[in-house]
Amino acid sequence: MSGDWYAWHDDYDRPGSSLARRLTEVQAQVRAALDQAPAGPLRVVSLCAGQGRDLIPVLAGHPRRDDVTARLVELDPRNAEVATAAAQAAGLTGVQVVVGDAAATDAYADLVPADLVLLCGVFGNVSDDDVRAIVGYSAALCASGGTVFWTRHRREPDLVPAICGWFAQEGFAPVAVSSPADGVGVGVHRHVGRPRPLPAGVTMFRFLPR
Repeated sequence: MSGDWYAWHDDYDRPGSSLARRLTEVQAQVRAALDQAPAGPLRVVSLCAGQGRDLIPVLAGHPRRDDVTARLVELDPRNAEVATAAAQAAGLTGVQVVVGDAAATDAYADLVPADLVLLCGVFGNVSDDDVRAIVGYSAALCASGGTVFWTRHRREPDLVPAICGWFAQEGFAPVAVSSPADGVGVGVHRHVGRPRPLPAGVTMFRFLPR
């Protein structure tokens, strides 16, 4: 995979950028899911977590912060270092940042099915076939009643309607899906089926060259 995924995060800090607007929407949806989550321990996994911006700032100020055990998996050690520092600065002792291949099912085996599954920044960087495969694996990653958060651009050809259909086929109900007019593609689906076993030793997807 080519491209600098550390520098890619710079757009988050540019007001009005598509990434900044996407981040605001994702954080709002994560906050809402935490607000509505049942009492008790909560498990969270984040694939291709980057610098942890989708999750860590939300947890830092949320009443459920100490109920959460989270694993953020990120291949770029520079991004993982930023995420680790952010979690430590916020005192989030339940947040673990792992440097590794986020596509490997073995990275999550002891923490799934999870209550929140973050797939942000994944669907726009893999093939359509891999998007379909990841949606299928989501039914193993996500607990019954749990929530999946995902992102995908709305440029043509717009894959978002197909993605929503695939989630429906895998036992998910839509919670929120942004429209093309919003300029950012953010989707939230709740697992209404029963979680299936997560297969061991599987690579769920591969990033396309940038």
